[in-house]
Amino acid sequence: MSGKIYRGEMYYANLNPVVGSEQGGYRPVLIIQNNIGNLHSPTVIVAAMSGKISEKPDLPTHHKVKSYAGLKEESLVLLEQIRTIDKKRLQEYIGRLNWADMEQVDRCLALSLELYADGVAGQQP
Repeated sequence: MSGKIYRGEMYYANLNPVVGSEQGGYRPVLIIQNNIGNLHSPTVIVAAMSGKISEKPDLPTHHKVKSYAGLKEESLVLLEQIRTIDKKRLQEYIGRLNWADMEQVDRCLALSLELYADGVAGQQP
C-alpha cells in the first residue's frame, strides 16, 4: 500500500496465514492505529471486520457498520480481533468511518482492552 493511511479508514487486506480462531482471509479491516504511527511505521494496527453478522455472537466489542461507507454489505468491526500487520497486506481502499462510528469503535476498543481506570463498565475482575 502506497500513500497516506489514516485512522478510521477501511481497506481490504489479506490476513492469512492465521492460527486457530484468528480472523483470516481477504477481508475488510479498520485502521485503529494513531496517525503518527500510520505515517512513520511500516506496520499498522487494524481490527478485522466481518460481513457474517448473523453468525457472530452479540459482543460489546462489536460495532455494526452500515454499507454506506463503501462496504459491500453491513459489517461488524471486531474489536477483540486486533492485530499489527505490514502495510503491504493492505489492498483496496474501501472508505472512512464517520465521527459517530469512530466514537463507538473507541468505546468497544476501550472495553476490549479494559482501558477504564476502574475496570470495564465499573466492574473489577
